Amino acid sequence: MIILGLVILVAAVVIAVAGVLSNSGGAHEFTGGFSVFGVDVTGSTGTLFLYGIVVGAAALLGLSLILTGTRRTARRGRTARRGLKQSRRETAAAEQERGVLTSERNTLRAQTAQAERKDEDRAEPVERPRHKQHWFHRRAAPR
Repeated sequence: MIILGLVILVAAVVIAVAGVLSNSGGAHEFTGGFSVFGVDVTGSTGTLFLYGIVVGAAALLGLSLILTGTRRTARRGRTARRGLKQSRRETAAAEQERGVLTSERNTLRAQTAQAERKDEDRAEPVERPRHKQHWFHRRAAPR
């Protein structure tokens, strides 16, 4: 859309400049014809004024297409920046929540380990038999 607007605007400017430069008459009257890009233009000053209006309207159309295209592009960029900002906020909140949960987990692990150590200190030693017979171990040879 921007490219089409630029093409129309440039064409309108070129036609307008060619029309002004080729009209090299000394007086304000429009007595003879002139040519623009090989096309002979004849008629009255009203006709020339009408051509000017048409060229101006084409230039205005091209300019409006350019502005519409840039607004659309700017709107898309603004929406993308807003989405990126929201995503970064959500990521930061998730990171903060993960940090809180990690610290809580570490605290609970430390408390659990400390409680287990206290329970081991209070417990009486367990007596285990010194010799156990195992099915697959060799027996000591008699002396």
